[in-house]
Amino acid sequence: MAGGVPVVIPTVCTVAEAEAALAAVDGIMFSGGEDVNPAWYGEEVWNETVEVDSVRDRSDSILARAALASGKPVLAICRGSQLLNVVLGGSLYQDIPTQCPSGVCHRGGAMHNIGLAAGSILSRIFGPDSLNVNSMHHQAVKDPAPGITITGRAADGTVEAWETPQIWAVQFHPEKMLAAGDERWIPLFESFVDRLR
Repeated sequence: MAGGVPVVIPTVCTVAEAEAALAAVDGIMFSGGEDVNPAWYGEEVWNETVEVDSVRDRSDSILARAALASGKPVLAICRGSQLLNVVLGGSLYQDIPTQCPSGVCHRGGAMHNIGLAAGSILSRIFGPDSLNVNSMHHQAVKDPAPGITITGRAADGTVEAWETPQIWAVQFHPEKMLAAGDERWIPLFESFVDRLR
């Protein structure tokens, strides 16, 4: 819908496999999914809500490091946002409801507003103030990695968007809102595709 050609990258086991996959594409999107293993940012598992996939963790980390080295544009959604923050040296809240409870629901597709930083990618695409987004996560950025700029937060302070010159990262799921008929999200994907040209 945004004018790009999607290519599914299979699980990789080596840097060479990741580099070969990246050579065939102009940019990469890291999608949602399971929790990132807390061992990657030096923590024990917080509670029983933390569910990891060690095969995907290894593959995604190899791909992420190769993507960063390539300089190609990256779009990171939900788990992708968390993964890239960890790969760059940050950490995560493992379970928002128990580590930082608030009145904002971050599970089950609940909708809530986020405030946007002036001059951010999201504010340039959608306007300067706020966005109404969905929430389908129980983890989020805790310690931002060096070099990233936080550009969107929920009312309870939860990080909902961040960026670097190479990475656009969102904690919410624009693709699911678009699939449900909310076409206001097409410009986000169009803007990303434009970066690939």
